[in-house]
Amino acid sequence: MRAAKFFFLKIILLSAVFQICSAVKILGQEFHFSGNRKKGAVSFALIKNLVVIPVYINGKGPYNFILDTGVGPMIITDTSIVKGLDQTKLRPIKITGLGKGAEIDALLSNEINASVGRAGISYIPAAILKEDVLGLSNYVGTRISGLLGYYFFRSFIVKINYSGRRVVFFLRGDKRKIKGEIIPIQIINNKPYVNVDLDIPGLGNLSAKMVIDNGASHALSLETLNEKPFPVPADAISANLGIGLNGPISGNLSRVTSVRLGNFKFKNVIASYPIYDDVTLKTYLLNRNGNLGAEILSRFNITFDYESGFMYLKPNITFKRPFDHDMAGIEIYSEETKPRRFYVSRIESGSPADLAGIREGDEILTVNFTKTSSMDLDDLSKLLRSGDGKIVFFSLNRSGELLIKMIKLKKRI
Repeated sequence: MRAAKFFFLKIILLSAVFQICSAVKILGQEFHFSGNRKKGAVSFALIKNLVVIPVYINGKGPYNFILDTGVGPMIITDTSIVKGLDQTKLRPIKITGLGKGAEIDALLSNEINASVGRAGISYIPAAILKEDVLGLSNYVGTRISGLLGYYFFRSFIVKINYSGRRVVFFLRGDKRKIKGEIIPIQIINNKPYVNVDLDIPGLGNLSAKMVIDNGASHALSLETLNEKPFPVPADAISANLGIGLNGPISGNLSRVTSVRLGNFKFKNVIASYPIYDDVTLKTYLLNRNGNLGAEILSRFNITFDYESGFMYLKPNITFKRPFDHDMAGIEIYSEETKPRRFYVSRIESGSPADLAGIREGDEILTVNFTKTSSMDLDDLSKLLRSGDGKIVFFSLNRSGELLIKMIKLKKRI
């Protein structure tokens, strides 16, 4: 049973990226359209700020992949979709990721062909996890087979239309006007970086170098400052930040006064401060300050042009929504049963859920007297952010015992 937040479910696979690029013969590095086509598009599902697109692997599918600027090689978490690969051509490796725990086993491959819409790539560098340690499907509420990142974004100019739930991608020679404010970006180790201006209580104004990571649900993660742990504000609360490749990630949550991205400014943004030893020391990127996530990025329709070193930001209808947080102190995951079943994975100490006596492993049967079998994880997540002081009733199954618990939601930051 795995916790189900994606705040740090991201794979910071820098060591694996280097191994893939050096260990396999990269025969194909870009997606290409068939025929004379210059443009493609696919619709996507937006779940907890994550862009889930259909991808075909070796001619089969479609499989659900998260389109993710924060990963380099393709990551396959569902080994069942690549059962037919020649095992003698796969190289076993150990991967260190985020969180507490041991290294995990993976296989490197250049035997995989992938396609998105009418665009395809042969021999894409890929890391295949031997076990789905991420539990992505449990988090998202639908089966997720992997993550697709750098090799797609480098192949095209890619527009993620968050408001229209559509990814449009086209060749650079296709002359079309791109709308939005132009923001310079850098591509370093297959990941995009941007400079962001922050106003932080106790630190004042500073310029931060951030990974652009639309595959992380949070708004902002602050990890290092001057190659030391980023100072945690005095008013921060302890929080479970999710699950990384190597286990649970803990840390703190607080708010920064403002975040400025180009000419766009956000106020009272929730920032995560992961424990330094669990995250930053494992990223091998001590020259960065943190991570800019989808809770901010999804407020725009974004066009990425990796080759030219720009992204284009156009605010969408969600631009002014407030930055909320879980007001119960509870992590919930689901199991792929029919109907789905929902469980408590972690409880934050001293939180409303903790004070109400809810415990890890409890199965959630109803919320406000509505069966969870008729709900999804997005419904539950939104409910637990729905308002300071709101009363929420849970019925729980704890080892066969039926319990009724009442939580009073509390805005803690």
